[in-house]
Amino acid sequence: MAERSFKKEVEHLRAGSGETFTGEGILAITKALLENGVGYVGGYQGAPISHLMDVLADAEELLGELDVRFEANASEAAAAAMLAASVHYPIRGAVTFKGSVGVNVASDALANLSSSGVNGGAVVIVGEDYGEGSSIMQERSHAFAMKSQFWLMDPRPNLPSIVQSVGQSFELSEASNTPVMLMVRIRSCHVTGSFECSDNKRPALTVKDALANPQRDWNRVVLPPMSFAHEQDKVNTRWPKAQQHIIDQQLNEFFGPKTGDLGLICQGGMYNGVIRALQRLGLADIYGNTDIPLYCLNVTYPLVDQEFLQFSKGKKGLLLIEEGQPEFIEQGFSTMLLRSDLKVKLHGKDVFPMAGEYTGQVLLDGITAFVKQHAPDLLPGQMRAPNQMAPSLPDLSQTVPSRPPGFCTGCPERPIFAALKLAQQELGEHQISADIGCHLFASLPPFDIGGATMGYGLGPASNAAFDGGGERRAISIIGDGGFWHNGLSSSIGNMVFNKADSVAVVVDNYYSAATGGQDILSSRADNPTKSTKNPITKALRGVGVEWIRQIDHTYDVAKMRAIFHEALTTDYDGPKAIVASSECMLNRQRREKPQRNQMIRRGARMEVPRFGVDEDICTGDHACIRLSGCPSLSVKHLSDPLRDDPVASIDQSCVGCGNCGEVADAAVLCPSFYRADVVHNPTRIEAWWAGLTARLISWLQDRRMAGQIQFSEIAR
Repeated sequence: MAERSFKKEVEHLRAGSGETFTGEGILAITKALLENGVGYVGGYQGAPISHLMDVLADAEELLGELDVRFEANASEAAAAAMLAASVHYPIRGAVTFKGSVGVNVASDALANLSSSGVNGGAVVIVGEDYGEGSSIMQERSHAFAMKSQFWLMDPRPNLPSIVQSVGQSFELSEASNTPVMLMVRIRSCHVTGSFECSDNKRPALTVKDALANPQRDWNRVVLPPMSFAHEQDKVNTRWPKAQQHIIDQQLNEFFGPKTGDLGLICQGGMYNGVIRALQRLGLADIYGNTDIPLYCLNVTYPLVDQEFLQFSKGKKGLLLIEEGQPEFIEQGFSTMLLRSDLKVKLHGKDVFPMAGEYTGQVLLDGITAFVKQHAPDLLPGQMRAPNQMAPSLPDLSQTVPSRPPGFCTGCPERPIFAALKLAQQELGEHQISADIGCHLFASLPPFDIGGATMGYGLGPASNAAFDGGGERRAISIIGDGGFWHNGLSSSIGNMVFNKADSVAVVVDNYYSAATGGQDILSSRADNPTKSTKNPITKALRGVGVEWIRQIDHTYDVAKMRAIFHEALTTDYDGPKAIVASSECMLNRQRREKPQRNQMIRRGARMEVPRFGVDEDICTGDHACIRLSGCPSLSVKHLSDPLRDDPVASIDQSCVGCGNCGEVADAAVLCPSFYRADVVHNPTRIEAWWAGLTARLISWLQDRRMAGQIQFSEIAR
């Protein structure tokens, strides 16, 4: 069950010539693929491009009508390998995944694909996850494009440009026999707008047609001596063809006057921010007409020396706006200027920060500093002074507290780590490694469990140095998504092969939850197009794990703690696996809430559990908060003058999972939690009984209050 359904939106993908498409960037990319005759598509979900896989999955019926093959790949590596279909056949193929971690996972396949070259257009659509909205380490996909010689597209962030770039990527790939990486930044993925449609095209050669007439060319096999020829072909043939195609098709764009003392150069994805900064300086209007010549690189690799040097002629200063580090583009342009006779000052990272996202304020400050140095008369009067900068926002980093991510309300992974924390209180601290996924939040307070993250599915592998045994066994955590992505072979297989005396905990929440709730091999749901319900325990036994414990209700903290205790103290010498299974609460609520609300509207009787804290019993120990950290739990100050300590309190966001009471019970035998079932559409007897008990409670409360008032008067 994906995070969001696009069933309604995908109907707009049927729009044809003369119609206007309005929607989100990811939907526009899907429409562009269909308009450009793509023959097969695949990929692996990951922010900010996850929804592209969801859209493709919801559009499978339309894809089938056009004879387009869709594959939800097991990993980014599997997706990249799928592009092998374009090596020998003139079929257009596209795959998508998160960059740069997706590119890292897929690197082997991508490197081989680039070496052999392609006959059909091959496009890798990467969601560039860089900057303040990122969920990963800060890297750029640009480095991989340079390493393996992929051409890199970075279109301007508006729907017409993004849609156009899809067709241009296929054409550039075919013109130079080289795969192309189409980089879509975070904001481009979710930008909304409109564009004029073209008709969807059935691929000129479908994968079914290719199967009926197999082709191969041993010259494209990546083995010596062919691999040596591939390198020469890249440099002597493919590169010049790509540069010429970029010039001929005007893939890069020029804005503003044709001449001037200054010039700006920016990556296509930075165009909107640059124009906005120029508007704030009075150097551009709301339509993007700029007073300073602007060279917009919709293709950031390869760079075209002919275009750049022509743009540089007659200028005193150039400013390159390149987000991220290292400054690959700046180094390339600096080399071009060094080898030419042009005497022009190139600025870049000297006025912009080397690393970090180029926000609106960063762009404004950098462009202001550049213009002030070379043409201060272009700036408003108050900004011409040498030390006068554009107004900047206050630094709130020392005032506003950090807000790291955390588990959702009711998450079934909370009790797993509460149980592990309780087990460690008894057995001592253990070496614990983590993985990529929701469970990584356990490395933060209140759990402080696990830390090292070496890659998706590599949690147990990252503990390999500690797997030889010792005073305390090492523990590794891996999610079900990571398990099927790379973990079964690279982590679990590694443990079995090396006879690791350690414990691997597979957190099974039924989905690839962290990437949007997509189904995986072990999902419990029925999926008409995919194979689900494949038990993780069966896969573990298949690769040789003999000590396995399965728990199907992780909210049972006491049982969960007992399993951890057994795994960490057993005499069994070998790899041990705990499969902790409970459905992702977010996905469960997405499924159950609409059904429940529909039943309530129909008048059906429904019970919805809620938990509360008896304020008279709560001691203020707060073990429930320390051992769960649930967002629905907070503290409340009482008006009772004899109670100084705040008591625990549960707000209306509670989903009734019961974890708070479970951890409190497992920790301190706390009796202050209670469960109340909210009844919708009660029966007549229930309504009568509720009214009677409410009147009785009200009478008792009034009697108690009267007694307290009388006692106060006597005391005075």
